[in-house]
Amino acid sequence: MARDHKPSRHRSRLVAASVAALALGGTALAEIPAMAAGKPKGHDVSSHQKNVNWQSSKAKGARFVYVKATESHTYRNPYFDQQYNGSRNAGLIRGAYHFALPNKSAGRTQAQHFVRNGGGWTSDGWTLPPALDIEYNPYSKHKCYGLSKAKMVNWIQSFSNEVKRLTGRRPVIYTTTHWWNTCTGASRAFASNHALWIARYNSSSAGALPAGWQFWTIWQYDNGGSLPGDQNLFNGSMTQLRKFARGY
Repeated sequence: MARDHKPSRHRSRLVAASVAALALGGTALAEIPAMAAGKPKGHDVSSHQKNVNWQSSKAKGARFVYVKATESHTYRNPYFDQQYNGSRNAGLIRGAYHFALPNKSAGRTQAQHFVRNGGGWTSDGWTLPPALDIEYNPYSKHKCYGLSKAKMVNWIQSFSNEVKRLTGRRPVIYTTTHWWNTCTGASRAFASNHALWIARYNSSSAGALPAGWQFWTIWQYDNGGSLPGDQNLFNGSMTQLRKFARGY
């Protein structure tokens, strides 16, 4: 996922059940996995993309986008308003995500900062649930942020509980399978009530999923392409994407 301080590298149980049977196949990646052509295409952006031409994104096929709102408990994307409001005005379903730094402050504290600065949710059909981006530490060799597996699980639960209390939705969890299984000890505590946004590049499928999840809701399949920022797919139809946004 794009981060703002370094170069980019790279709810529903009912909705999840409705897309669980949708499998992703295909051959080698070109612009988009071959067998995924019918799935809604989206992207995610941060301050790296600055002011985005949203009409162009829509014309190129974007149907949804996640916009970075915050990081840790002090940072807010200075381009957030242009990106979040601009994408909605162009007709895209959009949501906000938070880049977690669990070594900096408590999950509850970061969730409060996130919701105060764009990470809210409303069942208007245009707003995706808030998302938690949790992955390898980009700023240190301590890739699990110096937290034990149990403390990492507790941190994520604290963040999730506060987002749920403030917005009414559980956050989508963005991660990689390797990070999750390494840093949470393959925790299965979140799969039943958190949608999965999986990152896996250079592959014809999303591959093996983090412990507990049987399917993905969003797949970030590349960190560059025709759309600004990272390239994503939604695991369902446009009707299901709208239901997911509404919280059905």
